[in-house]
Amino acid sequence: MPLVRPGLPQAGVDWAGTAAHAYVGAPVLGGRWPVLVYSPGGGDPRGLGTCVAEELASRGRVVVCVDHPGDAVAVEFPVERAGRERVRKTVFRGDPRADARVFRTMIGARVADVRFVLRELGSFAAGREADAAGRVVPKGFGRALDLRRVGVYGHSAGGTTAAQVMYEERRVTAAVNWEGFLDQAPEASGRPGELLPVARYGVGRPLLLVGTDGFPGREEMGRSWSAVRAHSGGRVRQRRFEDAAHWVFTDLAPMVPQLQAAGLMTAEARGRLVGAVRPEVSVPAVRRSVRAFFARWPQAR
Repeated sequence: MPLVRPGLPQAGVDWAGTAAHAYVGAPVLGGRWPVLVYSPGGGDPRGLGTCVAEELASRGRVVVCVDHPGDAVAVEFPVERAGRERVRKTVFRGDPRADARVFRTMIGARVADVRFVLRELGSFAAGREADAAGRVVPKGFGRALDLRRVGVYGHSAGGTTAAQVMYEERRVTAAVNWEGFLDQAPEASGRPGELLPVARYGVGRPLLLVGTDGFPGREEMGRSWSAVRAHSGGRVRQRRFEDAAHWVFTDLAPMVPQLQAAGLMTAEARGRLVGAVRPEVSVPAVRRSVRAFFARWPQAR
């Protein structure tokens, strides 16, 4: 984590020991449930979205969290393949948006990843009973997937991915973008980046854009957000969290204040990552906003 998020402690934190309410082997609740796919920020693991994923799952959603190979801190593939390492680590050592070619490749790969996940979910809903490694999925999993009601949400590059996937996939009925650009990175300093198709042409289903007052790129990002709003016929909603910064949408929101209180990171580093907002304010607010949005649009077409 410190490798891709400067300011986090280099030592003294057992990231893998973080407690959660979810557990392996939980039984599948009977019935058919809407499906939500989560795409994390650039370099971030899917586990950094646990707080919101657990909230949505507890409210009757099947939540599928994606690790993007070569992007997330580390991804373990389910099967061995010649010429491919079993564990692939992130290629990022800084902000991917600083390099236009890297950013373009990253977003293209992420969109392809999520579309692949949607196809795989379709195969489970059609009766497939085992994953790529031959492991039997939990009993009733396929029957629980209501793929008439699919949403995608994501943070940063994951928010970009969520919006663009909805543009490309008619099966996606609604999307949430937490502070993700909707244009390509500029090819040269001082020049605007090329708008992504979702911003250039707009969307026909509901899209929620959520930002923070502490994000340094908010003015640059605002251009692409204004474009998608202008081309979407009122289907785009936008809001902003105050006293907050970019990673307030992730599990760093409750973690970072604890790390600061323990003397493991500075107040300045906390401000850059999640802002000054208290976690007892930010965590419920983030959960509530995405939960309410998807509850309002369960079958938006």
